[in-house]
Amino acid sequence: MHKITKICCIGAGYVGGPTMSVIANQCPNIQVTVVDINQVRIDQWNDSNLDNLPIYEPGLKEIVRDTRGKNLFFSTDVDKAIDESQLIFISVNTPTKTYGKGKGQAADLKYIELCARNIAKVAKDDKIVVEKSTLPVRTASAIKSILQNTGNGVNFEILSNPEFLAEGTAIDDLLNADRVLIGGDDTPSGQAAKDALSAVYLNWLPKDRVLQTNVWSSELSKLVANAFLAQRVSSINSISALCEKTDANIAEVARAIGYDSRIGSKFLNSSVGFGGSCFQKDILNLVYIARSFGLNEVADYWEQVILMNDYQKKRFADNIVSTLYNTVSGKKIVFYGWAFKKDTNDTRESAAIYIADALLDEKAEIVVYDPKVPAERIYADLDYLDTRSPEENRKLLTVTYDPIKAVEEAHAIAILTEWDEFKTYNWKSLYSKMLKPAFVFDGRRLMDKSQMEEIGFKYYKIGES
Repeated sequence: MHKITKICCIGAGYVGGPTMSVIANQCPNIQVTVVDINQVRIDQWNDSNLDNLPIYEPGLKEIVRDTRGKNLFFSTDVDKAIDESQLIFISVNTPTKTYGKGKGQAADLKYIELCARNIAKVAKDDKIVVEKSTLPVRTASAIKSILQNTGNGVNFEILSNPEFLAEGTAIDDLLNADRVLIGGDDTPSGQAAKDALSAVYLNWLPKDRVLQTNVWSSELSKLVANAFLAQRVSSINSISALCEKTDANIAEVARAIGYDSRIGSKFLNSSVGFGGSCFQKDILNLVYIARSFGLNEVADYWEQVILMNDYQKKRFADNIVSTLYNTVSGKKIVFYGWAFKKDTNDTRESAAIYIADALLDEKAEIVVYDPKVPAERIYADLDYLDTRSPEENRKLLTVTYDPIKAVEEAHAIAILTEWDEFKTYNWKSLYSKMLKPAFVFDGRRLMDKSQMEEIGFKYYKIGES
């Protein structure tokens, strides 16, 4: 079995940075180098002020503090790290294609291919290459094809090691993983590679949580796991719409069905919709794969999960407009939260982006406060939609770092991320600063309805009439 002493990870993003930090922390005898061509991002990882790390995760900065400069390094020297390492993780971005065949559904693998070609060019000895990004089935075979046709005599073993992290709890998810999945060939060299990677994780995880499979099973398991979780969110959100038309309470419905041991209580919290980098992308990959095999009914089934999620966001935005007397033009609406969930600064596919976009179409004046998301990220999210010019986005939407002052003369507050700090605010004071009637649209079911109404708010809680 290979003895791993040096690991390289290509990609210093939401997966690569935290994962490698934990590996370095738990494996002091292994040198871990995280590389990225983005100089600004690497500078942030190396910043002496740990509050400036590019990724916010509870517990991350403490781990970086304890390992950086000892056996954890961040660098832009990709070739050097590849050359020195025995085990190379590929953890680069795999966005949904915006062009060509599979547009809007298939994963764009151009960054994966660039990594593979660079590894093939640089490597002088045998390497284990691990796909760690969110990838569609058969990506490992594509990587293998590139690496094994270089003609330089180097042997590459390709492994699939999908991540199952939930942002906001990523460090705990890594330290106490439900399972680690390692897919590879069943050849002697493939088995040796799987054992070598398993040995890394066995430094802190029990053996029964490190599962070895073939490559296809590993790749597909990642997509299906996220599809199942997203399906639960969309399912409970579909019932939230029904609850609002009746006297049912979505929290009571979720609690009742969550007690069924066959179902369980996780991922039954109704909200304005799921976001993040994985759920939508993985379902779209699953839809694309199904259609490519002619399984249109399977594709239609999973695509409905995405459509239901889009409906929930649209329904929330439409409710704001209709409640504010069918017009929000010139009305100040304060967004509490922009990240797709609490305890992360990740905004990818956040519901707030699309709700803001819908309200800006109605000429609302939006003020955004999020404790961890900077203004440039918020504007970049809106500009990416290309609904209107960047200048118009900045004219209609402003970003504030003072959530209390933000509500002065506001017509409404929309709670779009479940940050704990929102529950600690003096809501009586907030009410006094707002125009009357003062509205609160709680898309995260964060506040107590009776208390908010007692203060005087016109309060809408998703999933309740």
